[in-house]
Amino acid sequence: MRVLFLCVANSARSQIAEAVARATWPADVQVGSAGTEPSQVNPLAVAALQEAGFSAEGHWSKGVSDVPDVDVVVTLCAEERCPAVLSDARRIHHPLADPHTAADFAQVVRTLADWLPGLLHDLRHSDD
Repeated sequence: MRVLFLCVANSARSQIAEAVARATWPADVQVGSAGTEPSQVNPLAVAALQEAGFSAEGHWSKGVSDVPDVDVVVTLCAEERCPAVLSDARRIHHPLADPHTAADFAQVVRTLADWLPGLLHDLRHSDD
């Protein structure tokens, strides 16, 4: 299974989701992140991940065109315009407010760390 976490800039929420999923999901699930307007990984995202025991090593902001075909696209945008991917991939929307402060970034890490195990379970058992 190939899962893509998507937001606009691929600087925070999608990067955090990728890092947490890579660390907690089994190796047979390929995980990536991208944005429709990639910028750079936010240092506060990296710090929040490190503080929670996750690594963002090797992460960089990627555009949607830089990512191979995927089975599932998870959009994480909330109040801003949400990106779309034209593919047959299953779409899941999990809105998270764009973080601005260190506390916001830490909350996004906690929220995703709590939510991602259930998402994986649902993805694995959706055909049952």
